[in-house]
Amino acid sequence: MKPSRMRVMFVVLGATGKIGRATIGELRRQGAPVRAIVRGPNSADDLSAMGCDVRVADIHDGEALGESMRGATAVQIICPTSIRADDAAAEMRNSIRTIVDALDRNRPSSVLAISDYGAHLASDTGITLTFHHLESELKKLPAALTFLRSAEHMENWSRLIGRAVETGVLPSLHHPVTKLFPTVSAPDVGVIAGELLLSGARAPVSIIHAEGPDRYSVEDVARTAGELVGRKITAREMSRPDWIPALVRGGLSASYAELVAAMYDAHNVGRIDVEPGVGDIRQGRTSLREVLASITKTS
Repeated sequence: MKPSRMRVMFVVLGATGKIGRATIGELRRQGAPVRAIVRGPNSADDLSAMGCDVRVADIHDGEALGESMRGATAVQIICPTSIRADDAAAEMRNSIRTIVDALDRNRPSSVLAISDYGAHLASDTGITLTFHHLESELKKLPAALTFLRSAEHMENWSRLIGRAVETGVLPSLHHPVTKLFPTVSAPDVGVIAGELLLSGARAPVSIIHAEGPDRYSVEDVARTAGELVGRKITAREMSRPDWIPALVRGGLSASYAELVAAMYDAHNVGRIDVEPGVGDIRQGRTSLREVLASITKTS
């Protein structure tokens, strides 16, 4: 017999991120019990105020992570990215191993994993290959699995918009700048995840793709940002040899920058998209203009 909703204990890993917070908000609006896993106590107060049972567990502490999942019937996980690691791929694989081991010890009935467009591909996708590995490892668990594959987050443009407003040029790793690509607001992914958790997993493996209400090009981003700040902004393709130096200047390790560059190589030949003929597409409600309006107000 399927347990009633109120008997389900939802555990959310990555509770302080944009996706995790939005998931928790959706669950708590429906009165669902939530245990929020955080890395440190400093980020716990607002989650406690929302009615969450807050547990502190570092992603690298398998014992603490396993204990924080004790009694869970449904767990949402997200693999933290290691943007400054000397070997980013290896560090993220280690994190995945720790998470999967903790889940295996606790055996929740269902697991929802935040994944990535293109995660069905087994090679030559850079950072996206990490999510392929995550999905593959989770399939070894005796749980109903939901893979919520997220498109690129609109909020990522915050790294470039301020400079684009100053210079009038928006550089891009998307080539060409006229190409439409899927993108979504990160909190919308969390809301969709919350809805999926509340509906309960039914199939052994369910695949859902999350993207925004429309697809956009980099030219759309530049034009919209320009309209919001009252100046012309031109989208410009960044030369491929300049990608990794620019990413490293932006704070990424060389290892992580290589993975990001390889992902955009795959993106630019059309490989990073919905898995053909598999799963459903859920569309978030937040438009690119809304996200850029928030970014330009603070840039």
